[in-house]
Amino acid sequence: MSVMKAAVFVEKDRIEIEEKAIPDIGPTDALIRITTTTICGSDVHILTGAYPVDRGRTIGHEPVGVIEKLGSAVKGFEEGLRVIVGAVTPSGTSNACLCGQCSQDGPGTPHGYAPFGGWRFGNNIDGAQAEYLKVPDAEVNMAVVPDGLTDEQVLMCPDIMSTGFKGAENGGIQIGDTVAVFAQGPIGLCATAGARLLGASKIVTVDCVPGRLAISKKMGADEVIDFTKVNPIDKIMELTNGRGVDVAIEALGKQVTFQNCLEVLRPGGTLSSLGVYTEDLTIPASAIHLGIGDNKIVTALCPGGKDRMRRLMSIVASGRVDLSEMVTHRMKLDQIVDAYDLFANQRDGVLKIALTPG
Repeated sequence: MSVMKAAVFVEKDRIEIEEKAIPDIGPTDALIRITTTTICGSDVHILTGAYPVDRGRTIGHEPVGVIEKLGSAVKGFEEGLRVIVGAVTPSGTSNACLCGQCSQDGPGTPHGYAPFGGWRFGNNIDGAQAEYLKVPDAEVNMAVVPDGLTDEQVLMCPDIMSTGFKGAENGGIQIGDTVAVFAQGPIGLCATAGARLLGASKIVTVDCVPGRLAISKKMGADEVIDFTKVNPIDKIMELTNGRGVDVAIEALGKQVTFQNCLEVLRPGGTLSSLGVYTEDLTIPASAIHLGIGDNKIVTALCPGGKDRMRRLMSIVASGRVDLSEMVTHRMKLDQIVDAYDLFANQRDGVLKIALTPG
């Protein structure tokens, strides 16, 4: 039996390298040999037990690799091509897909509710922090990497870039809008870049890490606010002459940032939420203009699928966005325990770690 190395969930606070069988594939699947992957904040939630997964599950959902094997029914690809696969893997034929909500195409319950939508890798099927990955519905979910782009240039596309851009898209940003983005971790930085691409004329970002605020300026922020030095609500209202912002993007998943987003919205503005909340939220009446301010609150799950991946890589290839500075560390898959420790504790200015099989 052929075996591979894989990072698996052992128990709460333990993800370790183990040997597992290289997956078999069916007619609609593909097997890709992973060349680069990374760790996401949701992987840390799995590590800490906030997201329950089965013991022995291979973790990770941000794959870049080479097609090793193709199922007999998969058309339009050939073995040896470099590809990426979205973190969310829709079937293309479900009720969710047919309604235009591909990201919500998950296994769900008998009533069709999918609490994690179409996020399967590392959740309910084995994921990408391994030497090989089985891709379901491969024809719908793989996208060929354009010639000339490196693994690291496209590493953000499967999840972080797709999610951050969705936050900007969900906000309905128009040319000339003023946008605030709370938290400048990897997803928040991508939301900032997305807001700039959509035409925002003033982007204000909020964080407290100097390195992240510096990268935020490169992603398109016009003003950066260190919330440990000034009150971000007061400062944003000052910068907008008391008007408030058209769109506020919440990219952390905390009550305080969610509420701050509401506090800085103009009447009729939109709060676009990207955070994953592990506790109940409350909405003060004043923050939502007593409920009669025509405000909108929208949430998002990372969009997946072949065309989404193609579009994102096209933006990278065009040079309109450069996310290369987000890869701050490089480690081998064998170093996964140290990599999780570094990433989970946010040491040494870490944003994203490029993991390569040793």
